[in-house]
Amino acid sequence: MGFKEVRSIQERDPAARNPLEVIFLYSGLHAIVFHRIAHPLWKLRIPMVPRIVSQIGRAFTGVEIHPGAQLGTGILIDHGMGVVIGETAIVGDNVTLYQGVTLGGTGKETGKRHPTLGKNIVVGAGAKILGNITIGDNAYIGANAVVLRDVPPNSTVVGVPGHVTKQDGEKIDKRLAHAEILDPITQDIEELEQRLKKLEGRE
Repeated sequence: MGFKEVRSIQERDPAARNPLEVIFLYSGLHAIVFHRIAHPLWKLRIPMVPRIVSQIGRAFTGVEIHPGAQLGTGILIDHGMGVVIGETAIVGDNVTLYQGVTLGGTGKETGKRHPTLGKNIVVGAGAKILGNITIGDNAYIGANAVVLRDVPPNSTVVGVPGHVTKQDGEKIDKRLAHAEILDPITQDIEELEQRLKKLEGRE
């Protein structure tokens, strides 16, 4: 078990009170431990055993990580249940994945068919990142987003399909600038006032 993972969980999860609590009670950490066992066996091309270890980990934690997936250090799988990480997925250092996240494929492609995540990325609950795409460093993927295209570094992505709304701290999608959207009721009232003035002008 990597102490970096334990320390990373403590730093990023305010509910983590001490290292022992993290070690014994965090299913996301347990899932990573199972993967740390299964992945070297997968690289040695040992038949069946890596998948068996992976499935045992899934049964215990509710997190499914294919033994072929490549995981960096300092990864936090928070709450964990329902997370799926596919065979050719690559996850960089200090990535946070919330419950229900899928790093999956889009069909029956062979070869590299799962996403590559850079460093310091946060993927919100229920988000789906699908296909051989790249998510740049420091990106934030909103809850329940479905991402099918590459995401630049330092970006925020939301929606279905996912689209970039902020990059390098600047809003680039005005559709989500709710403070700048006119209230439709206010617009209707203004139109009625204008019509009323026109009618009064005719009298």
